Amino acid sequence: MERRSFLRGAVIGTSAAAFGGTLMRGAAYAAPAQPGAGPYGALGAADANGILLPSGFSSRVIARSGQTVPGTSYTWHNAPDGGACFVDGSGWIYVSNSEINPGGGASAVKFSSTGAVTGAYRILSNTRTNCAGGKTPWNTWLSCEEVSLGYVYETDPYGVNAAVRRAAMGRFKHEAAAADPVRKVIYLTEDETSGCFYRFIPTTWGNLTAGTLQVLVAGSATSGSFTWQNVPDPDGSPTATRSQVSGSKKFNGGEGCHYANDTVWFTTKGDNRLWQLNLATSTYELAYDDSLVSGGGAPLTGVDNVTGSSSGDLFIAEDGGNMEVCVITPDDVVAPFLRISGQSGSEITGPAFSPDGKRLYFSSQRGTSGSSSGGITYEVTGPFRA
Repeated sequence: MERRSFLRGAVIGTSAAAFGGTLMRGAAYAAPAQPGAGPYGALGAADANGILLPSGFSSRVIARSGQTVPGTSYTWHNAPDGGACFVDGSGWIYVSNSEINPGGGASAVKFSSTGAVTGAYRILSNTRTNCAGGKTPWNTWLSCEEVSLGYVYETDPYGVNAAVRRAAMGRFKHEAAAADPVRKVIYLTEDETSGCFYRFIPTTWGNLTAGTLQVLVAGSATSGSFTWQNVPDPDGSPTATRSQVSGSKKFNGGEGCHYANDTVWFTTKGDNRLWQLNLATSTYELAYDDSLVSGGGAPLTGVDNVTGSSSGDLFIAEDGGNMEVCVITPDDVVAPFLRISGQSGSEITGPAFSPDGKRLYFSSQRGTSGSSSGGITYEVTGPFRA
C-alpha cells in the first residue's frame, strides 16, 4: 500500500489525537484523549509470557539464549538483536543477530507453512557485536557490526552459502541497513553520537563486492534539502568516515532503518527521534520527537529497531523505555502495540513480519535476567491490519 508522508498534510488534534499521540512539524503534540489505545485498541493484561497485547493477539516463545530451540538440536545464541523474515517454500525463516563480542554472528529458525519450527542453525560466526542489519531484495541478510571500524557481512538465511564480508560498504560503527530497489542503493545508519547517514551504490545491483559509499550532506536544521557526496576512504582509517566530508549531517546515535515507497525512515537513540527522508524530493524532516509531546507521557521512548507492515504501519521497538513495540500509522497515530513486563533491564530487538504479514517476531535481548545469556525470542499472532 502506498504510504504518504507522516507530516505532510496531517490533521493534528482530530482522529489521531484519540489514540496514543500524533506527529507534527515544529509544534507541540496534541494531548491524547485516550492514552495507550491505538488502531488495535488498548493493551490487555500480561499473558503467560509476560506480554501485554491488544484483544485477539497471542504470543509464544520461539527460543531462549543458551537453550535448545524447541523441535531442534540447535542452541540459540546470546543477546538476540536485529532480524528479518524470508520466504522458504511454503514456510519461512527468521534470522537474528547476536550482539556479543567476541563471537557475534547470526542464527536462523525455519518454520513450516503452519508456523511449526522445523529447524535452526548458524549462518554467521566469529564476528563482533552484530547489532542490526537489513534484508536485500535478492534474499540475503546484511549483518552489521556495531563496533569501531566494523564491517557488514552478507549472509545466506538458508544456510547454504558461506557469509561474505562486504568491505566496500565501509568500516564504521554499523547499525542498520535498508535496501532501495528503485535507486538500487543500500542505506546505512551509524551508531555514534556524531554519526552520519550513508548510502552504498553497488557497481552491479545484486552484487555488493564493489561500489561507492556516500554520505548525506545537509544543514543543521531538523528539515530541509540534502545531497550525497562520496566518502573518499570507506576504510575509515586513519580518518573516520563520518569526519571525511565537510557538511555531512550528524545524527545522534543512528539505529533502525526502513525503506518503503520512495521514503526512508530511521531512528536516532541519542535524542529519541524518528527521521524521514523523502527521496523523490531530496528533502528530510523530523517525523517524531518525544520531547515535543505536550505534558510529557510520550507514547514512544527509547527508539531503536524499526520495520514496516503491508498496511503501511511502522513498528518501532524500544531500547529501554517501558519495553514496548509502538505502532505509527499512515494517518499519524502513535501508540503502543505491545509491552513486555518484568524485563526492565532489557531492550526489544529484531521486529520482523512473516512473509504473509500474520506473525510478528522480535526478541527481548536480555530477558528477565538482564544478562546477554537471558535473551528470549517471541512470536505474536493475531489480526494484523492488511
